[in-house]
Amino acid sequence: MAKFRESNTQVLGISVDSFATQKEFAKQNGVEFPLLSDFKREVSRLYGTLNEERGFSDRVTFVIGKEGRIKNIEVGSGAINVAGALSTCEALK
Repeated sequence: MAKFRESNTQVLGISVDSFATQKEFAKQNGVEFPLLSDFKREVSRLYGTLNEERGFSDRVTFVIGKEGRIKNIEVGSGAINVAGALSTCEALK
């Protein structure tokens, strides 16, 4: 998180879980950034990450520049490893 702050980056998490579930997840995992609930699955559909068969969103990391354009997308295990996202954020400084 410190490296993201150094690159003047706002980190947000979003999932289709309820606020209560996210609150417990954040507590158990020491999450230091805001978690947003997409319980109605509207954002997941718009970003093309919703897996309709399973009813939840695939794991994806987006880096969005200040002008609102997507600069980088990491999918699957790449979304868990923050190196790609961090590298993109640092390049956008």
